[in-house]
Order: sequence, then C-alpha cells, then structure tokens
Amino acid sequence: MGSAAAAEAAAVSKTTAPKKEPKSTSSSSSSGMTKKKGKKASQKEAPTSGRGKKRNSPPSGEEQSQSRKMPKRAAACKDFKERSVRLSEKSDFIASKEEQIVSDESLAIGLTCGKDPDDDKPNRRLTQFILHNEDGIAQPLEMVQHGDLFITGTLLPLDEASDKGKVKDRGIKCEGFGRIEAWDISGYDEGHPIIWLTTDVADYCCVKPASSYKKHYDNFCEKARACIEVYKVLSKCNSDCSLDELLAGIARSMSGNKFYDGSASIKEFILSQGVFIYNQLEGLEESSNKNDRILAQLPVLAALREECIKHGYYVPSKPAASSGTLKIASDIGDGRNGSPIVEAEEDEDAKLARLFQEEEYFKSMKQRKRQVAASTSKKFYIKINEDEIANDYPLPAYYKTAIEETDEFIVVDGEDGDLPTHMLHNWCLYNSDSRLISLELLPMKACADIDVTIFGSGVMSEDDGSCGFDLDADSIQSSSSGSIAPVAQDAYGMPVYLSSIKEWVIEWGASMISVSIRTELAWYRLGKPSKQYALWYEPILKTARVGRSIITMLKAESRVARLSFADVIKRLSELPKSDGGYISSDPASVERYVVVHGPIIFQLFTEFPDVKIKNCPFVHGLRDKMEKRHHTKWVVNKKILQKSESNLNPRASMGPVVSKRKTMQATTTKLINRIWGEYYSNYSPEDSSPGATCEKIEEEEVEEEAQEDIEEDDAEENSSVMEKAQRPSPILRKIKPCSSSKKILWGDEPLGETCSGEALYKHAVLRGEEISVGGAVLVEVDGSDELPVIYFVEYMYESSDGEKMFHGRMMQRGSDTVLGNTANERELFLTNECINLALKDVKQTVVVGIKSMPWGHQYRKENAEANRIDRARAEERKKKGLPTEYYCRSLYCPEQGAFFSLSRHTIGLGSGFCHSCKVNEDEKAKEVFEVNSSKTGFLYSGDEYSVHDYVYVSPYQFSVQTIETELFKAGRNLGLKPFVVCQVLGIITAKGSKQSEMKSTQVKVRRFFRPEDISVEKAYCSDIREVYYSEELHILPVDSIEGKCEVRKRSDLPECNAPALFQHIFFCEHLYDPSNGSIKQLPANIRVKYSTVGGDPESRKRKGKCKEGEDVPEVQKQRDDSDHKRLATLDIFAGCGGLSEGLHQAGVSVTKWAIEYEEPAGQAFQLNHPESKVFINNCNVILKAVMDKCGDVDDCISTSDANDLAASLDDKVKNDLPLPGQVDFINGGPPCQGFSGMNRFNTSTWSKVQCEMILAFLSFADYFRPKYFLLENVRNFVSFNKGQTFRLTLASLLEMGYQVRFGILEAGAYGVSQSRKRAFIWAAAPDEILPEWPEPMHVFGVPELKINLSSNSYYAAVRSTASGAPFRPITVRDTIGDLPAVGNGASKGNLEYESDPVSWFQKKIRGNMAVLTDHISKEMNELNLIRCKRIPKRPGADWKDLPEEKVTLSTGQVVDLIPWCLPNTAKRHNQWKGLFGRLDWEGNFPTSVTDPQPMGKVGMCFHPDQDRIITVRECARSQGFPDSYQFYGNTLHKHRQIGNAVPPTLAYALGRKLKEAVDSESSSSQE
Repeated sequence: MGSAAAAEAAAVSKTTAPKKEPKSTSSSSSSGMTKKKGKKASQKEAPTSGRGKKRNSPPSGEEQSQSRKMPKRAAACKDFKERSVRLSEKSDFIASKEEQIVSDESLAIGLTCGKDPDDDKPNRRLTQFILHNEDGIAQPLEMVQHGDLFITGTLLPLDEASDKGKVKDRGIKCEGFGRIEAWDISGYDEGHPIIWLTTDVADYCCVKPASSYKKHYDNFCEKARACIEVYKVLSKCNSDCSLDELLAGIARSMSGNKFYDGSASIKEFILSQGVFIYNQLEGLEESSNKNDRILAQLPVLAALREECIKHGYYVPSKPAASSGTLKIASDIGDGRNGSPIVEAEEDEDAKLARLFQEEEYFKSMKQRKRQVAASTSKKFYIKINEDEIANDYPLPAYYKTAIEETDEFIVVDGEDGDLPTHMLHNWCLYNSDSRLISLELLPMKACADIDVTIFGSGVMSEDDGSCGFDLDADSIQSSSSGSIAPVAQDAYGMPVYLSSIKEWVIEWGASMISVSIRTELAWYRLGKPSKQYALWYEPILKTARVGRSIITMLKAESRVARLSFADVIKRLSELPKSDGGYISSDPASVERYVVVHGPIIFQLFTEFPDVKIKNCPFVHGLRDKMEKRHHTKWVVNKKILQKSESNLNPRASMGPVVSKRKTMQATTTKLINRIWGEYYSNYSPEDSSPGATCEKIEEEEVEEEAQEDIEEDDAEENSSVMEKAQRPSPILRKIKPCSSSKKILWGDEPLGETCSGEALYKHAVLRGEEISVGGAVLVEVDGSDELPVIYFVEYMYESSDGEKMFHGRMMQRGSDTVLGNTANERELFLTNECINLALKDVKQTVVVGIKSMPWGHQYRKENAEANRIDRARAEERKKKGLPTEYYCRSLYCPEQGAFFSLSRHTIGLGSGFCHSCKVNEDEKAKEVFEVNSSKTGFLYSGDEYSVHDYVYVSPYQFSVQTIETELFKAGRNLGLKPFVVCQVLGIITAKGSKQSEMKSTQVKVRRFFRPEDISVEKAYCSDIREVYYSEELHILPVDSIEGKCEVRKRSDLPECNAPALFQHIFFCEHLYDPSNGSIKQLPANIRVKYSTVGGDPESRKRKGKCKEGEDVPEVQKQRDDSDHKRLATLDIFAGCGGLSEGLHQAGVSVTKWAIEYEEPAGQAFQLNHPESKVFINNCNVILKAVMDKCGDVDDCISTSDANDLAASLDDKVKNDLPLPGQVDFINGGPPCQGFSGMNRFNTSTWSKVQCEMILAFLSFADYFRPKYFLLENVRNFVSFNKGQTFRLTLASLLEMGYQVRFGILEAGAYGVSQSRKRAFIWAAAPDEILPEWPEPMHVFGVPELKINLSSNSYYAAVRSTASGAPFRPITVRDTIGDLPAVGNGASKGNLEYESDPVSWFQKKIRGNMAVLTDHISKEMNELNLIRCKRIPKRPGADWKDLPEEKVTLSTGQVVDLIPWCLPNTAKRHNQWKGLFGRLDWEGNFPTSVTDPQPMGKVGMCFHPDQDRIITVRECARSQGFPDSYQFYGNTLHKHRQIGNAVPPTLAYALGRKLKEAVDSESSSSQE
C-alpha cells in the first residue's frame, strides 16, 4: 500500500515548485565534518554543485532550471552515525487529529510532492517539528554532534502554491524519521535566517517548530539571525568599520527582538557568539563572487572573533564561546587568505558542556527580559504631592496669551490604531483655573484614578524627531537643540489648546532627553516651552540631569551592588557646583530633592538598558523612600483610559479661540434613540467586563513566551485570526423523536400532489394542535443543549409508506445571526436551509407572524404606532407568562452577507414547490462538470465553455518566478501575477470513458502574453487591456480555468472614460515570440478568431465570472439622463466629494444636497459639484431644521444647542433643505473618531454613544426613508466596541424595513495603487433590488477580508485577488510617472505637464486637462530635507538606511541625522517601519492619510526619485481622483480632504452595481 501511494503521489502533473540542488561531494575531514559552500558564483549562473538555490525564486521553464539562483549558505554540520530510533510516548503530543500520519519518510515525501516531480534530492517544508534522540527526548539541534537526532513533524511541499492540492494546509505528519545528516543556514540574500535539515532522503526547510520545542530551537535561531544581521551590516559598511560600529548597527537592527531587553544585551549576545558568526561567514568565502568582498578578511570580523575568545565566554550564566560549537572542517582558519588558525578542537566533553551552558544562558536571558517587562508594569505608580515640590517652583502665575488658538478636537484626527504624534513648541501647561502647574503632578503611566487635571497650549507641527534638550546646556535658554523655531508667533505650525493630559514620558539617549505628553487624541513631543513657562520646566530638566549623574556614577562602579541609596546621596552632595547634577552640599537637602522628584529619576532607570543598574540597591532604596514619604499611590491601568465628550480646557471659554466644533449629542429620531438606548440599557459596559479583559491583556504582555513576532501587514493578521473559522454552511441536526404516540390526522382532503406523486395537505392535527402550511413548528434537537429549532412549514404531504411529513425551512433566531445580542428576541429570520421531517417529531406549534408593513416616509408615524402597540402587547404577554409570539420579515443569507425582504408569493404556498430547494439546486448545478457529445464544449462551475472561447487561467499553471513580497509596507504586490489569457483550441478526454470526469479532462489552449510578461517598461507604456498572440500551446487541467473573457479588435473595444475596468475584454494586434522576445504586427496568415461582438443580453450574461450586465458595453450602460433617471442623492459627511464623484461617474446618481462640517472640504465639494446645494454645517443641526420644517418636532430628539442653531439658519438655507420624498439615495461615511475612541478606551456608555454621528446618520435614513442607503467606514468599523456599533447599525436598518448587505472591500483591487480597506453597508427598500458587490478586477496582495458572523463562521464579500485577477495591479509609476519634477515645498498652483501621459491609468486620469493643478508639496524643514536626501533611492528604504552621523544645520546647530528617538523607542513601535520611507515605482502607495509626513502614522511619503514629500496631486491620483478635480484651501487642507475621501474608483465600482439594481428594477416594473 505504502509504495503504491508513493508512486501515485510522484505521478502528479508539473508545477513550479523549487527544488534544492544536490549536495556538494566535498570530502569529510578527519573530524567527521564537512564544510558546505553556498554563496552563488554569479547572479546569472549558479555553480555546478552547491547546496541549494534561492528558495523564493522558482525556475521558469527549462532554461531557468539550468541557472538557478543559489542562496548564501554558511558552514554546515554533517557526518553522523546510523542508528535505529525508538519513539517514546512523549512525541505523541504534537499529533493533530486532522493530519494524515505516515511512518515512512519516503512515503511522506511522495505524498507531499508538488505538481512537478522532484529532480535529484527532494525539498520540503517542515513545520510543527521536534528534534529528538532515539528515546524520543527533545534535543537542541547542535546536539547532532554528540548523538543521533531524528525528526517528528509535518511535511509540506516546498512551493506554497502546491498546497492547493491534496495535501492542503495540514500536510503529512511523519514520526521519528531521519537520522539528521547535516544542517545549513541560508537566507543571507533574503535578510532573515532559513535553517535547513538534511537526511539521506531529502532536504527540509524549517518553517515553525512545535510550541513545546521552541525553548530548544530559539537559541539556535537567534545565533543564525545574528549571522544574518552581521552579514547585512558588513555588506553596507566600509572596510575600516570598527567593532563598536558593527555592534551598534546590529543592536539597532535587532532592537525590537523579543529576547533582548536592550542594546546592551544584544551586543553581549553578539560578542558571545563571535567565533560561531566568524565560522559561518567564513563559510561563504570559497563561493564568493570575485567582485564580492571576502568577509573573513575584514578586520572587524576577526576582531569580533578575537573579542569573543578574549572575554572567555565559558563561565556559568554566560554564553559559551562558539569556537567549538561547530568545528566545520579541518581547513577552517588554516591561514588561507590571511585568516589565522582560531583554536584547537575541543574534546567532546568540553563541547557538550558548552552547549548546555549556552542553553542555560539563553533561558536566563529570556527570564531576565520577562522580569524587566514585569518591572516596567508595576501595579502602582507612586505620585508626588504638590506641597513637597512647591519650593522648587516659581510663585503662582496664570496662563495668558493673545494668540488665537484652535481646539485640539478640530485639528487632530482620532484615527483608528496608534495615536498620531506631533511636536509642540512654545507650550505652556495649566490647570482648570488657568494657573501654571508642574508636569510632575501628572503620572508617567496611565492611571485609573487621577486627582489632577492639566491642560496645555502650544504651537503644533509635524514630528520630525528633532525635539529634545541637551542636558549639558546650562538652561533652557541656552539649549538650542531640537527647536528649529522656538519663538511663539514665529514657530511653524498651528496654535492649539489641548484637552486634558493623561500621561507623560521621558526618553533619553546620550546627553539628550525628550519629553512627550499624551492627550486623548495624540502624543506631543515637547519642544521649547514658552518664556512664561520656562522656569516651570527647568526643575524637570534639572532632575533629569541628576538622574543622568546617578546613572553615570553607577556605571563607573565595577560592582553596582556596592552603592546603597545613602552612598549615592552622599556622592551627589560631593559634586562640584559646575556639575549638571549638583543639588546641594547638604546630604539631607539632596535626599529630599531626589525623593520628592523620584518619579522622574525612577523613569530614567526603568528605561536604562543595563539590567544590573535597573535593579541596583539605589532603585529599591528610592522606591522605599518614596513610599515612606507618603506619596500618593495610583493604580496603573495602561489599557483603560477615559474619553471626554468635549475639550474641557478653560481656553474654550476664553478668547481668542477657534472652537467652532463642540461635541454635540446626536439629533435622532425616536426609533433610533429607542433601539440604541434600549440596547445600552440592557447591555452595560460592565456586562462585557472590559476592565477584566484589559487587565488580562496587560498581564499577557509581560509573558514573553506567549508573544509571537507579528508582521504589521494584515495579510498575516487575517489568516491567523480566521484560520479556525468556517464559511456559513447548512447545519446537520439530529432530530429528537417525540415520545407521544397520539395519532396524527389530516385536517382536510388532499389538495394536489408533489412532483413525485405524493398527496399534499394544508392542515394537520397533532395532539390537539392544528398545524398549517405557512405556520411554524418547534422541533427538538437530539443530544444538544441548543434551543429547539423552529421550522416554517412550506408544504405537508403523505409519503409512499404512509408517513405524515412536512417540508420545512429553518427559521433562525436573531441572536444566532450576525446581529448577536442586538437582535429583537421576538424576531426570527427565514433561511434557505430546508429539510423533510415527520410530523410526529414536532414538539409543538409556535406563532410566527409574517410581518409586512407599508413602505415610505409617509407611513412612518402609522408604522411606529403599530409597532408601539405590538411591543406593549408582547410585554404584557411576557408578564403573564404566556408563550412568545414571534414575527419574521427577512430572509437571512449568511453566505451572501445579506438580509432580504420576504416575498409572500414564494413562501408557504403548500404547492409542493420550495423556493429554497430551487436555490440550493441551482448552487449544486454549478458543481456539475459535463462535456458535450461533440467534444466541442463543456459545462464547468456553472459556465458553458466552447472551443475558440477565451478563458482566464491561473498564473501558477505556468512558470512564474515568485518574488519575496511584503518586504516593506508598499511592496505587497511585487511578484503577483494576473490571470493568463488563453484561447481554448480543443478538449481532451480519457479514452474509452463514456462519461467525462473533470480530473481526466484537459483542455488544449493557446497562450496570449501580456506586456508585463515581457518587461516592466513594456507594461508601463502599454494599454492594460492589450494581449499578444503567440504560438505557445499548452495542455492544462480543466480546474486551472478561472473564468471567461473576450479578445477583440481594438476598434471593437467598448468606450470607457472612467479610470477603472469592469469588463473582461482585451484586444490583440501583435504577435509575441517568447523564444527571442520579438514583438511584431500580426502577419496576414495568422487569423485570430476574435470574440463575437454584440448579441442579446441573455446570450451574453454568462460571459466571464460576473452577473448579468457586467459585460454590457459601457456606452450602452452609461446612457444619458434622458434615458435613465438618476437617483436624487443626499451626501452626508460629504468631504470633498470622492463618494459622490464615483457614483456620478457610474451614471446612477446626481448629488442634489450635501452636508459637510469642515468649510474647506465643503468648498471643495461645491467647486466640483456646482449643481449641488452644500450645507457647511453640523448634520445634527440640519436634521433638526428639516424635521422642524416638516412639523415633526415631536419625533425629534435634539439638544438645546441644535435647536438654537437650527432656528438661527437663514431663510435661504431653510428653503434649500431636502424634504422626505425628494431624496432617493442617502450615502456617506460618518466620522470614525468616536468609534475609534470607544475601541481604544473601552467605554461604551449610552452617554458617550449619544454623541456618535452614526446615530444622526441612521436618523436621516429613518426620517427620509430613501430607496437606497450606503454607509462607508474604516475597515475596523465592524469590530469597534466589540462589534456593537456594527451590529446595532444593521439592526436599526432592519427595524426600518430595509434589506441589508454588508462587506469589506479593498480599493486596490478596483484600480488604484493604494491599500485602503473599507467597510460598506448597503440598504434597499423592500420593493427594490439590493445591489451586489462589484467584482475585484486587479491583483492586490491582501487576503480575503472577513467579517465574523458567529463563533464558527465568517463572510467575505469578494474573493482575494492575491492569487490572480483579470488585470495586473496599478503601480506607483502607472499613477504618477508622467508628472513633472518639483522641489521641496513646491507651491506653484498651475504647471505645464511637460510630457504626454504614458500608462493607461495616466491617460484616463489626466483626461482632457492641459494644465496641471495642485502639484504642490509640503515643505520640510532643513533637517528633514537633509534626511530625505540621504535616504537611498531604492525600494523599501527608510530611516534605518540613514548613516549614524551628525549634521550641521545652517544655524550652526549640530544634530543627529537619525532622529535619536527612533532607535531608542523602536522596540515599542514595531521598529517604526516605513518612517522616512521612499515609495517604490513598482509597488503601491500605503493608505492615504490626512497629513503625509515622514514621522507620521504612514511615514512612507517620499517620492521614489525626488527629495520631497509626495504632492497633493500625487496623493489625489493615488486615490483615483481625476486631474480635473479641484481641492480647496492650503496644502494641509487639501491633503486632509484627499485622505478622508472614498476613492472615486471604488465608488464608481459600487455605483455600477447600484445602477444594475436600479435598471433591473425598472425593467421588471415595465414587464
């Protein structure tokens, strides 16, 4: 059996899985070790023998197989004895019930073969593995030198694309195979370690160890990582690089690693592994290219090795020297190329002892890191008392300013995710009485109970990392470091007044310190204070100097433990007055100062990397003294922070200020207020225990073992979060038979027959209860704690054996749907899950009314009264203990993410027909595969295919060279390929088979090439729809076909003016010869059989993978308004109009009214939509004014502020207001700041929720009752506040009577070069057709964007296009490559284009524009401009590529080129990825933000080639705005308008589907 299975596995058809090259035949040394060489000889041609090729570059065709790229491989270990293995029961714990387990290694290799048979020695991925000895006891990898090691783990194909086959993600588990013959380290090119294991049978790439084996494997992984990091630094540095520079560079690159508590421990670890690192890099020497430097000859590498030996890392608790860990071969260090012999071979006992020492040291290092993490997360923060420090501060004073200041709530976005960081110059801090107050009175950690409130004012600007103070300066006045423009009115930025400050921190390095404060909305790095506040800031800087002096003093001691708290105080009192740390010569005065200012000193010690100093006796003594002095203790609760309803800064009530925005309670209708109010009355925050959750999270953060290295990209995040979730599917339930033996009687005569001849009935009597068609029954589920299932009776019949039966459709309780606990307990939802059941299994009947109410704004009051009476009646029945009476008004389809209106004429007919059965049969029909009798066509996935049809084929069926993706933020699409266009030439079936099966059927196709198959340059200058004819023929399996498309003549292409494609139509005019790369006009003798143009819609509706109308010519689809009445639209939270623009381009809407609060955005909307009436006002005021105008004051719940402002509107505005009945479509994106706040601060009380704009937005829908409604928001809208906001939004729309569809879309898949994920909710009136989701047309590297429906299911609106799509991704070059060069701070409003558009996208986005507008750039200060110029012009370059040096500014100021705060705080901020980053011409833009800046939330904002921030027009193009679109205000206003907008291209895609729904409804009405 085993050999047969292996043979069958080996016979799988070809794929592109990479193979590992056969091992080198180099001879073994006397020691039994063989040295492996792996650094490729050249970039083009691999050596004839080597250890393996580059793992992420599969071969492409036969030619590439001869020139495989070889990875850099270090020295390896080999030559071990054979020995039988006996597995103990200890290895059983890694088995998974889902995995297939085999005992033979060869069989496992065969079963995990990709589609391409293995050449030479097979390569596989190895996951969930354990390395163990013959007794089954886990052992470290390096123990292979001291005994045989074997492998237990799961095998996967090397090429991840092969996982689609029989193995899938589970792989094949094999136990106790091996022996391990050798190991290798590669990944020097890739920048991360790749560890390989070799047995006699195969080579294995180690992916992930079993969780129980990590403690053995982590040490070796870190040693391998150290080799890679050293290699990376040496590759960039000069030959005269010093050891200190090397260690500093490595400490910087590894600063975020979870195993180290600071740069000191990283350097210590690197030194301890000096010999090991030297041996590995020296192992690259022989295979080095002649142009490459010989690493072993670099003095710094030899110095690292010598330093390791010199320090003698052999003592306990220290890592042992690696000199004997891997004595690779006798020729190591033989003096070749000038490398001296390092050391003699150790004996076996010494080697073994050192390995154990290393493992113990690594374990202690991890424990030390956890202790450090725990020490920084104390349960209490010891707070200073004001009277203790009063004498160190000036006499009381009050804050005064004549500068006009703006409310922080206006200018700072509370965006989802991490808080933004800004700089604050000329600042001042004060309390609620405007009295100046010390920052020391606030905690340096977020605390739950703060008894002091501090506000601030200052000049806010972008954070360039330069803020800081030089502790060596005499005073604030003489310190010029970091404040480019420290004077009040000359400071660059916007004067603001801040909301209450929640915490503050000090970060320091060398002689510099930086102080940051945090409000609810942002972090602020403090520059120079105002002159008024300077004396209040001096004590903080003085205390920082004292702290630095103490640390310097302790560092100078050989034994830190010798100095007690008293010793330190004594030494401080002996300092000379010229010393920065001088306080007094009186020890008592020194002790008082140190203790009362202790929190600052304590913070400095907490951040210091040396663990010995962190935990020295002085620190413990200081803490004891602070507690004894009766300082206040505040509970530290890092995760729970309070969100204010408004800015309570006293400046808000003083002039002059700009505080137009005031947080106003939402104006709502009674319906919305009731739904949300009742929910928050029943489900208080305490019910969900957010505090307990946060406390648990805080504890888990200290547990280092529980943490994983998580990439910032949500591709990985999505797959891990949802890996256990399943798509919605019918639930198989075992029905519990009823014990009653009473006879069941039919209540009437047969009314007809089923299609199989069984008699139909409408009534039956069971235990005295009448069951009727169209009614509902309760059926218990056997062996389950589930509530009894409720079924809707479609029809009843008597089976041929006399059994009385009914056919029922399951009705789902609202709590079991996506609505969860927001659903009405009386509401049921019909589903398409149906079943035949015996009437005897019915427990009882239930009352379920099919609810149908008249629709329209004119029926609102009537329906509201009917609902009030119904709720009162239900409440009365509940009080009396009577059975619940349910109601149903919607069909729930979780697989479509939608709720549909019930159609009364398709349910409960009793005719023997079930609409649900028909739907399920149609779905099953799509799974049917059938070849017609003439072998000229076949049916596959619901589509009919014929010879000469054009089809999409998966790119993985061809030789595709995969490229390592996600190396940096904007490189997610690199290496991804669109579908391959092919023409079907023939159908090949198995001989002698009467009925064709899909697995035995193949298609013969002709491949058409795309411009991107030829070169990047060709792709850039070609039409994205162009394909090239070729003579290349392939025979492919049927399941490689992804859908249908068309190839036409260019003259037959449909007209399309929008910069987006939604038709599967290509054109062909040229012939491409892949053998020589030539392109020429199609010869006359080649007659391409083009797709047929025209035809009736019925014959065309199955074209491609889209719904009816998807391929109707664009000219026909975008008819004039005379042919199609556009929807009269109200755009709320309109911004500059991105959503309205896209919907207008789709020909479906005309925005007659728009509401926007911010004046610059409202003015921009008016510029681009002059036909619209734009209300630049608070939407709460507008809704109140509309309801007042219509006389519906009693139905409006609003604040006095809204009432007063609505009454004060002028008559013209009131006359222009839209009225119910005039609005067909409402769309908008309510601001997410509130949602983000609830999510961040875990507060969800009704008083907070009442201020959310989502309530006003839904109230507009309730009051106007338009035909269609569209909500847009950030992706995390579906998870804000634990999903409550999302679910309540759905519940509100359903309660109004709407049909609803929800989903998440990625804008990049619809034709823009930007990653932007957005959540959408469609709603349609009961009689309208609910729009579907548009098909994603472009390749984009994101996974399926899923929404959790319940605990075990999810829904994705559209498929991921990472594995293929009709068109390639739009790149940065496609988007902005034609724009003229401009400089830093470019401000000229109008420019000449200077060149013609090149790419397809440029031609569409430019349109007929002759003048380029808004090609203006934010001006960077001198320091950031210098940094920008020093960032390499290559993909992925960011701040880490800056050299470590100082620069002199024009003012004479000397500053660090690298913002000194970045390396010091990188470990807390995901390495600050992308900051000061350049875009990649072939990559994509990161998510557009409202203020692009190099130190901002999305720091990758530098032009690929020019030394500047990307311009307003470049940002606009990345969003899909045409060049004709205008923006309003200054540069910052324009960036804000673009960053807040919905990409018009995505809106266009949604608009096309809305138009299809509207047109379909119009067609059905006419029929």
